[in-house]
Amino acid sequence: MATIASSHPQETETTDPYFQSLFADRIGGSSYGKSNEIYKFEKIKRAKRKALADYPHRQLLDFGIGENDSMADTKVREALTVEANRPENRGYMDNGPAEFKQAAARFMHRQFGVALDPTTQVNHCIGSKTALSMLPACFINPGDVTMMTVPGYPVAGTHTKYYGGTVYRLPLLRENHFYPDFSKVTSDVWEKTKMLVLNYPNSPTGQVATQEFYTQVIELAKEHQFIIVQDAAHILLTFQGEPLSFLQIPGAMDVGVEVHSMSKGFDMIGWRIGWVCGNAKIVQAFSDVKDNCDSGQFGAIQRAAIHGLDDPSIPNRIRTKYRRRLEKLVNALRLCGFQCDVPGGSYFLYTPAPKGVAGGPTFANAEEASQFLITEHSIVIVPWDDAGSCLRFSVTYEAADEAAEDSLMAEMVRRIQGLNLQF
Repeated sequence: MATIASSHPQETETTDPYFQSLFADRIGGSSYGKSNEIYKFEKIKRAKRKALADYPHRQLLDFGIGENDSMADTKVREALTVEANRPENRGYMDNGPAEFKQAAARFMHRQFGVALDPTTQVNHCIGSKTALSMLPACFINPGDVTMMTVPGYPVAGTHTKYYGGTVYRLPLLRENHFYPDFSKVTSDVWEKTKMLVLNYPNSPTGQVATQEFYTQVIELAKEHQFIIVQDAAHILLTFQGEPLSFLQIPGAMDVGVEVHSMSKGFDMIGWRIGWVCGNAKIVQAFSDVKDNCDSGQFGAIQRAAIHGLDDPSIPNRIRTKYRRRLEKLVNALRLCGFQCDVPGGSYFLYTPAPKGVAGGPTFANAEEASQFLITEHSIVIVPWDDAGSCLRFSVTYEAADEAAEDSLMAEMVRRIQGLNLQF
């Protein structure tokens, strides 16, 4: 059988595919896939693999990425089993079912005293990450600005750039108690700002919002005419006072929405379920965009999640556990020279990074300190250099009981104390 010669040169591993020039500019254009830059968490994963290979018999102390170490409550898991076998859950859920919206509204009223119409002011999302990725589509045109606090979760900013917008970074500094300083924002930035994304309790700093702070941003939103998106993923892990919803503040419902997640506060990180609530017009816009992006979370997951929302003992138990672990971590780190306190919220501890080791290496930034602690001492910590050199410890490590927690803390102190870190 005769063969037909190709009119195209044969591609090799070093030759770009014909579609290399077709990649969108938002992900790098014709340079997509050619960057040598390594994502922060990939660097951590590589360092972990090196530590495990170099010291196979040494326990890895993992205070890293930050995922709840426990499974969802038994009641919720049992409900999922039942719901998965109900024929009414087999199909597309789109922006329903109504029962989940009603449960979210009940939760908001019971927990925060916030009254919501479940039909117009609540809509589920497949985890808060997807909500934060979709909300810019509702508002951002080329040239518009999204204000975001840094360090922080970058998703809304990434999608702002996808739509041709610009991200204005608001540094969270210790000297300002990890609140953004709006006094430095110029009039031309205010004029272009469409959206302000907040996150309190804040990840990674652990700061919690106050009524005064929320009142200030609501006044700014009305003055400069932008909307507020408050990411409340860690709200049930509040240790300083009672959890405070943005929507509790007078005027909040006029200017924004709050994004809730069942990941952190309900041990449901892999279930991908949360909701957007607040201003009805903004919720509707989110729902319209979402309708063109997904067909809804599996109905069995939504209906099983209702059992979690209606049981306040579940988040209370989780909050108690992580507060206990944070208190132990703070006490242990203080013995090692760190200056830190139990955060106002979240299961993260954010603290200045050491500058070096007495008689040993010096660290130009938090990343170098983190890499040293991981590769040389098998202690996994996330670095943040966005607004000062700081390390973020997560207390989501796996430990069967309090004795295991205490053992892990003791081992960490043993390793770090011997280093004589310099701050």
